Amino acid sequence: MTMILPTDPTYPLLPVFLFLALVLCLIPLPWHIQAWNAGTCAFMVWVALWCLNGFVNALVWRGNLNNPAPVWCDISTKFEIGATIGIPAAILCISRRIYSLVSGSSKAYNDKRRMIMIDLSICLGFPVIIMILHYVVQDHRFDILEDVGCQAVTYNTPLAYVLVHMWPVVFGVISLIYSALTFRVFYLRRSEFNRFNESRTSINLKRYSRLGIFACLDVVCTVPLGIYSIYAGPRSSTLHQWVSWDETHANFSRIRFIPTSEWRNDPAVHFSVELMRWLHVFCALLFFVAFGLTADARQYYRGLFSRIFHGPGHHSRHPSQHIDSTALDSKGSTGFLRPP
Repeated sequence: MTMILPTDPTYPLLPVFLFLALVLCLIPLPWHIQAWNAGTCAFMVWVALWCLNGFVNALVWRGNLNNPAPVWCDISTKFEIGATIGIPAAILCISRRIYSLVSGSSKAYNDKRRMIMIDLSICLGFPVIIMILHYVVQDHRFDILEDVGCQAVTYNTPLAYVLVHMWPVVFGVISLIYSALTFRVFYLRRSEFNRFNESRTSINLKRYSRLGIFACLDVVCTVPLGIYSIYAGPRSSTLHQWVSWDETHANFSRIRFIPTSEWRNDPAVHFSVELMRWLHVFCALLFFVAFGLTADARQYYRGLFSRIFHGPGHHSRHPSQHIDSTALDSKGSTGFLRPP
């Protein structure tokens, strides 16, 4: 049994930040649900659950190298795989929808149900498929890192890069293409955008730009991290040739326990572990700064506090009438860029 020693310099800072990030990331969720922004909602849910997962692991495995919750680790590690795919997939949905709106080529998006089904199949359905396929290249149940918690494991074989590792980069590159096309449309039609931007009755283009810039920032983070993951994999362990299902899963029930002294003494592993732990916080805070501190968001908070402290009968304008700072409303918003 391992004694609890002060080996983690990020404790309790990391759990505190993870909990705050979890709360802050979910604050803008209500008005995005009202606006039917499936990609944006999926991003918030993936990041919030990612923060919750990291928060629980950081508390339970603080100075702990035991396995008190094996079922939790099975769930946690599969979710970890899903989140690394789901977040880039959600960004792709955001970038794709912005391009469809600003380019005026979004006739298919007039069908709200069809629009939502497409987005959900990308940012939820596809990650679930990858979570299932990950089992093909999962050679044992999971690793437990002292001070970190449950870690997903992937057998280092070329098949793993096709089934799992390449998808964050693929989604990131496609998102980058959509973002570039969006800014191209903005540039080519800038005079038209400026004319409609000056209209009090039209949607403010700065609100679209905020969402587009956020998507670009996330892509800038996603693609290099995905490339680094692909690059670091063969360097951290030997690349094995795929032989068979039976050979890969011969010792599947095994659980590997890695003490702090081991994983922190490997610079590459130490960097990767800490990067992924703090990436939870960065994604959530970036989203909140972009959308949780806007004028419309503050109006929403005032309306919410008014109902809490003055009761539901208090006469104040309903937040949903104002919160469209990131709402890509599917009801008539696709044609506002077209000439009258």
